[in-house]
Amino acid sequence: MELIDTTDRKILNILQQNARLTIQEIGKQINLSKTPVHERIRRLEREGVIDRYVTILDKKKLGNLLMIYCQVTLDRQTRDSFTAFETDVRELPEVLECSRVSGTFDYLLKIVSRDMDTYNHFYQERLSVIPGTLHISSFFVMAEVKNSTVVPV
Repeated sequence: MELIDTTDRKILNILQQNARLTIQEIGKQINLSKTPVHERIRRLEREGVIDRYVTILDKKKLGNLLMIYCQVTLDRQTRDSFTAFETDVRELPEVLECSRVSGTFDYLLKIVSRDMDTYNHFYQERLSVIPGTLHISSFFVMAEVKNSTVVPV
């Protein structure tokens, strides 16, 4: 992997703000012609620095009014238990993020749901029935203070 220089960082910052900009528009912002901008972006993609391009949707406008964080503890802390839980969680579209963490619980999940009834159904029928799940604590978001996908570069 090549070193990421200042120009690469500028391109990455621009793309994080608006990945729909054309190569020409990006070049104009950083005073480079299309060809070097295109080559740099392709290299960053090839090297995996740019993982993928996505569209960020407004959860509330889609009817997902409830955001929940769950702390999940498994009954055993073994590689097989972790693998099985992670495989099952990946199949749950309501789970936006799942991180294995250190501390007093094993996983932190970020979940969206339409409302409390929908979450209750999800909790009872989909989440708590995952084999090996010992304890789940749910925390309901009252207000999102900051929500960003921009990684400092």
